Amino acid sequence: MTISNRLKYQNLVRSDIADMAPYTPIVPFDVLSKRLGIPAEDIIKLDANENPYGPAPSIYHALADEKDYHIYPDPDSTTLRQALSRYTGIDATHIIAGQGADELIDLIVRLFVSPGDAVINCPPTFGMYRFDTELNGGKVIDVERKADFSLDTESIVEIAADSKNTKILFITSPNNPDGSVLSDACLQQLLQLSLIVVLDEAYIEFAGGSRADWVLEHENLIVLRTFSKWAGLAGLRVGYGIFPEWIISHLLKIKQPYNVNVAGSAAAVASLSDLGYLQENIRKIVEERERLYSTLRNFDFLEPYPSEANFILSRVVGRDAAGLKAALAERGILIRYFNTPRLQDHVRISVGKPSQTSVLLDALEVVGSQ
Repeated sequence: MTISNRLKYQNLVRSDIADMAPYTPIVPFDVLSKRLGIPAEDIIKLDANENPYGPAPSIYHALADEKDYHIYPDPDSTTLRQALSRYTGIDATHIIAGQGADELIDLIVRLFVSPGDAVINCPPTFGMYRFDTELNGGKVIDVERKADFSLDTESIVEIAADSKNTKILFITSPNNPDGSVLSDACLQQLLQLSLIVVLDEAYIEFAGGSRADWVLEHENLIVLRTFSKWAGLAGLRVGYGIFPEWIISHLLKIKQPYNVNVAGSAAAVASLSDLGYLQENIRKIVEERERLYSTLRNFDFLEPYPSEANFILSRVVGRDAAGLKAALAERGILIRYFNTPRLQDHVRISVGKPSQTSVLLDALEVVGSQ
């Protein structure tokens, strides 16, 4: 194809998408293994907040016993929603399952945001809120978090009051990447605004204190949850949302009919039947989180923040944060670096198993002395 013909067709792309910055996901594990020249089994992966213990053993039996892989899944995810109802204590009529919480974020934006409408985003936070807003032609209004990563509630209230086309506020508790939690008083204040408040609780199992039942009392609150973190199902992409019924009636019009596949649904239902095993893993992760936090404080080049999630954000002092990430990667230890102005001197470390933490701490000793 000639360059002139290519340009002719490229002009058919939506101009806002042509100018849109792509979302940057974590590089696939096998690609990293080859790039580093380190066998996959020797890599300690602490860069994506995955559960180091993996899923409950019972899910492998559930997946092996499943007979309907050749049949389209239940479009209503009935069995999964009933199991989620028992888990959350919320009636299934308020629950929609999704292909990860990411799909539900996209659906929410599609439902409320017309081109030019605004969404309030509170960075540093999860990048999909911005991604899906821009993908759907919306405008992102960033209200930066304060130095301690708490919300700038006053600015949010002011913007919401002044902008008639602001539709959604996205907030995360515990927040990614710092692990801070939202207070009841702050959430109550935000729920008084004339917009939809989406509370992302992807990491709530590590903190406790879900506000899922608040949805029953607030017609503008949506709570999102996932199986990726606490249940170790990141690779199967299963999430869910708890919605006021009036919102669900509209979401069902635009949801893909077979969005949660047979394998993901079977694994999620099996997970909810094996809570004892998974809750013990959560306990171990929380215990290791506290060990990691307290030990990182001993390094003079690190200033970790307290976290209620399964990761620790740390400011890097007196040295290059990207260089620290690279030095650890050379030793087969992967942590997260965010190349953004606010976080350019920070790294985020997912909580691993105790043995993985020990290897990390030994490597930090070596790297810190260089």
